[in-house]
Amino acid sequence: MNTKLENQLDEIDRRHFLRLGAAGLGGIALTDIQARAEALPPSPPAQPRARAKRVIYLFQAGGPSQVDLFDYKPKLEKFHGQDIFAMVQKKGRLTGFTNKHKIHPIIQSKYKFSQHGQCRAWVSELLPHMSKVVDEVCTIRSLSTKPVNHDPAMTFMQTGHNLPGRPSIGAWLSYGLGTMNRDLPDFTVLVSRGDLGNMQPLNNRHWGSGFLSAKYAGVRLRSEHEPVLYLKDPAKKPIDDQRKILDVINELNQQELERSRDPEVAARIAQYEMEFRMQTSVPQLAEMADEPESTYKLYGEDARKPGTFAFNCLMARRLAQRDVRFIQLYHSGWDHHFNLPDHLPKRCKETDQASAALILDLKQRGLLDDTIVIWGGEFGRTTFSQSGKVNKSYGRDHSANCFTTLVAGGGFKPGLIHGETDDFCYSVVRDEVTVHDLHATIMHQLGINHERLTFRHQGRDYRLTDVHGKVVKELLA
Repeated sequence: MNTKLENQLDEIDRRHFLRLGAAGLGGIALTDIQARAEALPPSPPAQPRARAKRVIYLFQAGGPSQVDLFDYKPKLEKFHGQDIFAMVQKKGRLTGFTNKHKIHPIIQSKYKFSQHGQCRAWVSELLPHMSKVVDEVCTIRSLSTKPVNHDPAMTFMQTGHNLPGRPSIGAWLSYGLGTMNRDLPDFTVLVSRGDLGNMQPLNNRHWGSGFLSAKYAGVRLRSEHEPVLYLKDPAKKPIDDQRKILDVINELNQQELERSRDPEVAARIAQYEMEFRMQTSVPQLAEMADEPESTYKLYGEDARKPGTFAFNCLMARRLAQRDVRFIQLYHSGWDHHFNLPDHLPKRCKETDQASAALILDLKQRGLLDDTIVIWGGEFGRTTFSQSGKVNKSYGRDHSANCFTTLVAGGGFKPGLIHGETDDFCYSVVRDEVTVHDLHATIMHQLGINHERLTFRHQGRDYRLTDVHGKVVKELLA
């Protein structure tokens, strides 16, 4: 061995050797950590900046016909009566109503379309009021969904999954963001009543909390002058006496919570407290005497009648003013398999003025900037005849491949017309937006990274968008 090298090794004492060895092992470990990090998928991005605080969802249950309302297709007139599948390639499932037909004749829309606003959006004559607010609205013509039948499609739109048991979008937002007010439920539901025809059944699970705590579930307000029953004490005991009774009940429940550690007991305590505060807040909410005549001129005379869509839209604005996080309106009767020319104009008349009024009202009060307003159903309608025949009382089947949804406020780009369907409104040909994409984008505007808002249940992390969805940045201002 080289004499000089031997002398250098002799000079290295034990501690020096250990220091050198530690540095070498550290380098090896660092290299291994770096290699592992490169092999892992990238971390989800940080939480986005919130542009909105609340959501008002005007859900039109049954599937509004986009081809008769928003998605103008002049070629339907040229090919009226001809088999659509001679023009387009069949995609996805047909329902049991129409898959047995030998031909599927194209039916042109009988309603006149015109372009409106600076954005030049095409809107049907059935929606004269909505046509005046197109420059405030982001029109998504390329929405698509998976289920082709009502119940799974409604469940999918509301919960991100076609089977029951998942939390609704309002419950997810209440869980993720918490409440902005102490005196009203953070998630409220209003359902139109009356002779709406062709009604799809609504289930509590559409606004339920699924496997989340029950305190995040939507609270349905009655379509009456008294939105919540039993808030008034028949014995008319002083409020202080009621407070004492509730304190005793809460103390017993607290003891049970300490014993059982059952989170539903904690939810019950919170619900008792909310019900106590609602004795004051709900009567104030329902008292419409403070609304000027200009309100009813804007929303229409139906806004004076509890249970109508117009009344519920006005209630939605009042709830938004009180910082309720998620306000869900349901209006049924859009399932037009038969006699669409008779039923569709009625549904439009019931909803058109009030929908536009809500957008304008929120804007003039400075609330539209941080409120997301959504208008749409669980899917759309086909451009071919439901019956397989051409007749005046035609109907249209379900269309999951493509349909239109409107979104206003909350940082969505006003006046945008996004996406495109083919000449026969059968499929999306440009800029498709899935239900998961829509949910992800709504959550993004509320300051939530949709990949990060999760809840562990039965050994797995669940989220509203499941393992799908992307934020559609093109929709945002």
